[in-house]
Amino acid sequence: MLMPSKEPLAALENASEFIARHIGPGSADEASMLAALGLPSLDALIDKVLPASIVRSKPMELPEPVTEADALAELKALASKNQVLKSFIGQGYYGTFTPGVILRNILENPAWYTAYTPYQAEISQGRMEALVNFQTMVCDLTGMPIANASMLDEATAAAEAMTLAKRSVKSKSNRIVLAGDLHPQTIEVIQTRAQPLGLEVLVANSKDEWESALAGELFAAVIQYPASSGWIVDWKADVDAIHAKQAAAIVATDLLALTLITPPGEWGADIVVGNSQRFGMPMGAGGPHAAFMACRDDYKRSLPGRLVGVSVDVHGNPAYRLALQTREQHIRREKATSNICTAQVLPAVIASMYAVYHGPAGLKRIAQRVARLTAILSRGLAALGFSARHHDSAFDTLSLHTKDATDAILARALAQGANLRKAWGEYLCISLDETSSRADVELIWSIFAQPGQPLPNIEAMDEGSTSLIPEGLQRTSAYLTHPVFNTHHSETAMLRYIRSLSDKDLALDRSMIPLGSCTMKLNATSEMIPITWPEFANMHPFAPAEQLQGYALLDAQLREWLCQATGYAGISLQPNAGSQGEYAGLLAIKAYHASKGQAHRNICLIPSSAHGTNPASAQMVGLQVVVTKCDENGNVDMADLQLACEKHSANLACIMITYPSTHGVFETQVKELCQLVHSHGGRVYVDGANMNAQVGLAAPGEFGGDVSHLNLHKTFCIPHGGGGPGVGPVCVVEDLVPFLPGHATAGVPGKVGAVSAAPLGNAAVLPISWMYIRMMGEAGLKRATETAILNANYISKRLEAHFPTLYAGEHGHVAHECILDLRHFKDSCGVMAEDVAKRLIDYGFHAPTLSFPVPNTLMVEPTESESLYELDRFIAAMIAIRGEIADIEAGRAAQDDNLLKNAPHTAETLLASEWSHSYSREAAAYPVPALRRAKYWSPVGRVDNVYGDRNLFCSCVPLDSYGTSA
Repeated sequence: MLMPSKEPLAALENASEFIARHIGPGSADEASMLAALGLPSLDALIDKVLPASIVRSKPMELPEPVTEADALAELKALASKNQVLKSFIGQGYYGTFTPGVILRNILENPAWYTAYTPYQAEISQGRMEALVNFQTMVCDLTGMPIANASMLDEATAAAEAMTLAKRSVKSKSNRIVLAGDLHPQTIEVIQTRAQPLGLEVLVANSKDEWESALAGELFAAVIQYPASSGWIVDWKADVDAIHAKQAAAIVATDLLALTLITPPGEWGADIVVGNSQRFGMPMGAGGPHAAFMACRDDYKRSLPGRLVGVSVDVHGNPAYRLALQTREQHIRREKATSNICTAQVLPAVIASMYAVYHGPAGLKRIAQRVARLTAILSRGLAALGFSARHHDSAFDTLSLHTKDATDAILARALAQGANLRKAWGEYLCISLDETSSRADVELIWSIFAQPGQPLPNIEAMDEGSTSLIPEGLQRTSAYLTHPVFNTHHSETAMLRYIRSLSDKDLALDRSMIPLGSCTMKLNATSEMIPITWPEFANMHPFAPAEQLQGYALLDAQLREWLCQATGYAGISLQPNAGSQGEYAGLLAIKAYHASKGQAHRNICLIPSSAHGTNPASAQMVGLQVVVTKCDENGNVDMADLQLACEKHSANLACIMITYPSTHGVFETQVKELCQLVHSHGGRVYVDGANMNAQVGLAAPGEFGGDVSHLNLHKTFCIPHGGGGPGVGPVCVVEDLVPFLPGHATAGVPGKVGAVSAAPLGNAAVLPISWMYIRMMGEAGLKRATETAILNANYISKRLEAHFPTLYAGEHGHVAHECILDLRHFKDSCGVMAEDVAKRLIDYGFHAPTLSFPVPNTLMVEPTESESLYELDRFIAAMIAIRGEIADIEAGRAAQDDNLLKNAPHTAETLLASEWSHSYSREAAAYPVPALRRAKYWSPVGRVDNVYGDRNLFCSCVPLDSYGTSA
């Protein structure tokens, strides 16, 4: 007899299956944690944590969740609306082949993409070695003495070079001169960045204009080499003229071209910027790609972005660490020289590995093939009657004066599946790249040929071709001579090198990363899969709009969903980092005031507890920062804020707050704060860094915020990638929508100019957040927020007897993170929070956020993705460490020689024949029994930070001094 089904079909289909896969604790785990908190339900916890005044007025209107398979199918259909044509546009974006061994083992490998920024040097040695390789690669190819570990994109790197030059040169001029043949997007971003700083940008579009500009006063000039339209000239005399004005010569260049042409460092460049995209990273409609900046040695201590340096560990062995200005905005705040707190680490790693894999000979061969095909193409076009070129020299780009035939040829190209670039109305630019072939050259010839006109013969054109690189500018100097670039050329060797580096690191694929304010949540595999689909990966950001319809729909849907999550009316996805989202939001506020005839409003109030990027961003848009007080509980001091508002009422532009606060608490008076600032004519910027505690529960656009940025690499699951890529959308209320960033280069109008090189910023990673929201739906996103709050409160409660939580809300609870107070240990036994952070490495954990926002504390954010098992494992480790501290306090362990002060312990030191410590090797290596079965070993001992800054060395070093590869 057949038994009736107990489950309806809808339940068996399990459309919401992903929610349970994303959220770590199950129902039984949840009940256990709530019991520990003494609460009957999750709703009861949220009622105690979240102020009633900010609870959402209505649920988010999002599509119902679907399965992973259905979401992928839906996104595939959307992606198919993109048209992938052969791209000969150039303009800083090129086709490239990502070597399979790098694609599979880095870009698609969670050991690399789930790692966090290398603030804990001992557990980041692998990715920092790769970044040192990147820095070395850039130094070698540009001919400059020092380079940083990547920038966000070429255009913003050029803008950062402008401000670096302004604060470094002796010239007192406020004028910067741009060669007109820079990439258009670079010109636009520089103009956006210069305007609020009161800098004058002069674009020289002819030789006469250029010479006239250099004859006047200036603090810097920017040159593209090779030019955007392809030509290559000797700039030595021009650089001498720039230096005669005590100004800086900034050069935007191309790494592949530099394997064949004289590097800018050899003819006097002061700052060199560019993009490493064509070293293995797909175009991805604009990003993410690792830009770079190199500079003269005496600029190094003002160099923006991150710099990886070589230091030594406590045993005298070489070790890598972030050097000099690391997180300088958190230290220098409004005096910071840049607001960038991330980089493009994962793309930089890929670019460096591309150079390691191909080596100098391989890179040169690729470049020579591109240059040869360009020369052949040029000869053939001349044979077809198109000999009028913008310039005789070229590496990979030709600019043909096609006059009144321009539009007809452009149309023929589109009809035959190719994109060319139109320039100056009657020119066509054609760029070749690593992926270009003989067939592509013949395709281009067929586009330019008249009906019935025979096409040139490739072999014949090749036989008589000569290099288009001027003889006097052909490179003669060596590059990439270090063994790391000359060793790993077989796939076996490369595979093992990549694995050896990832084994040195600690990422989310190994254990929980409990970093407060950083939200290291699950980056699900199904979310990651689409980023390498050709329909997304192979799109040029400046292809015709009709070819980018899939991206346009993705952009529109994601913006609508994020508006639902935040309560705002409009969003731009262009900012390619949280810092750039902050910047764009403040530009919107400033432009709004100017549109009302109140450009004098220039005061930005910032509570003392705010993220350091806030005051750094404010100074970048020309606002004057006024710091307001916080009370003893970490809340904004409302009385002090009122005084500040009254004092600066006539000139108040905005306030910047973080919500929940940087101290991990929902402040109860946030609505009153917003009303107070509004009453004095100011706008409210709500930093979205902590949105993971709000989605589905509260919306800043509802409770009084005017502007926020989001970190899609935090709340919405784009992985941190070891310190980038990121996406920092800027979200605004209705009357600020007209002031979202535009992008004239891409034909997108706006009252505020472009803030990123590409109109959609890091477009290629947007499918990750789309997938997350599509699979979670309203109920799943809300549940994720509630669970994040539960997990944080569970940790806080379980550890309160060992490490009390510094700040809590009025009911004694925290938001999604808690600050553990370790300050008293300094007096009781000499232990610092850093010692606990390093000892956690021995237990197999990444440390919580160290000494931010309060010195000598640890900020813990477990996220909703961690299971109760993992939470308990972390709690057990912390309690065990508290026991080790107790031993020091009681005199059972020496203050200067103990398990914490000597952490982390390496296998090499534990296996050494001599052991001079008072504690056992076993206690150092296996503080809990489970580590005997699975142990992460730190590759180095504690790194000496002071030594690294005093003895700055930021590129690959000799083999006999520093081991196999760096």
